[in-house]
Amino acid sequence: MKKLVTLMTGLIFSHMAFAIAPIGVQVTNLETGGPATQMNVELEAQQNNTWTKIGEGTTDDKGRLDTLYPSTKTTLDKGIYKITFKTGDWFKNKNLRAFYAEIPIVFVIDGSTDHYQIPLTISQYGYSTYKSAD
Repeated sequence: MKKLVTLMTGLIFSHMAFAIAPIGVQVTNLETGGPATQMNVELEAQQNNTWTKIGEGTTDDKGRLDTLYPSTKTTLDKGIYKITFKTGDWFKNKNLRAFYAEIPIVFVIDGSTDHYQIPLTISQYGYSTYKSAD
């Protein structure tokens, strides 16, 4: 019985490891301290010095979006990527002015990890981002 429990636990956790999205974002509104819900986001890959859109979506009720990277790909390709947050439209939909129409974040996937989480904190006149450890 103990072996069965150990086996089942291993299967559950191995399935969870594959369920983690390769690239995820989370957007927080600094002015309210809450999530930036319903923000449009695009993911592009640099190919031959041009940008090719490979994914897009909208943040959920927690300000998260984990479906940017194509689900048809089984591995995370090395390369240069750009995530563009459509902040101007997001603030406009809230009847607020914003200085940044878009926030593009260009980053390198070097194969050192299987998951990249990129948080973004925003206000009408500023933003901050970093590579999260999770």
